[in-house]
Amino acid sequence: MTGADAVSSVRVPVRVLDHGTGLDLPAYQTAGSAGLDLRAALPESDPVVLAPGARALVPTGLAMALPSGFEAQVRPRSGLAVKHGVTILNAPGTIDSDYRGEVRVALVNLSAEPFLITRGERIAQLVIAPVTRLEWVPSDMLDETGRGSGGFGSTGR
Repeated sequence: MTGADAVSSVRVPVRVLDHGTGLDLPAYQTAGSAGLDLRAALPESDPVVLAPGARALVPTGLAMALPSGFEAQVRPRSGLAVKHGVTILNAPGTIDSDYRGEVRVALVNLSAEPFLITRGERIAQLVIAPVTRLEWVPSDMLDETGRGSGGFGSTGR
């Protein structure tokens, strides 16, 4: 198996909300894409101008029912970030399997120019991932490593 043949899929029920009607469902743009593009479900007559330094919670018009054992990650689109300085404020945003509300995207404009968000604009990516839950094991000692407790740039010396 190679490429898309080696990728598994998960069936996820999706509900299109009234303000999302008419927008394409998120879709993979290529066979090798990990993320589906989310679109802004804004009214045609009411785009959002994201001023420099401003943030906005942008609706997608979608709600979904992720199966237990999975999460959805809302990630920035590299083109928006590089070309316009617009990214996700809490990247990656996490959607838990028990959330049933609308998927909304917290965008922030890090550029010096205003950015116009219009209906149907691709604003983020959605990546589905399996969840592994941890089980804490209390311990008085941890194994030794070469790094030890060094952090925040300690490996770049």
